[in-house]
Amino acid sequence: MINSKWRKKMNPYEQLIQDLIDGKIEKIDVKREELMAFREAWLKLENRKYVVGKASLNGNVTYHYDPTRLF
Repeated sequence: MINSKWRKKMNPYEQLIQDLIDGKIEKIDVKREELMAFREAWLKLENRKYVVGKASLNGNVTYHYDPTRLF
């Protein structure tokens, strides 16, 4: 049996990104200090190209979901 303190905690951005894709929320505001945690969850997505960010002051980024985006 694995000790519970050794289990990896779920990244809270995984659920937020899924809520964004499902239309439950319109945007995710990510502070500069949290960007790597967001990126870790974002990289796991197959359709990550539709989760689009717009940079703002001080390194903060606001992400929204745009399934019509073409590359």
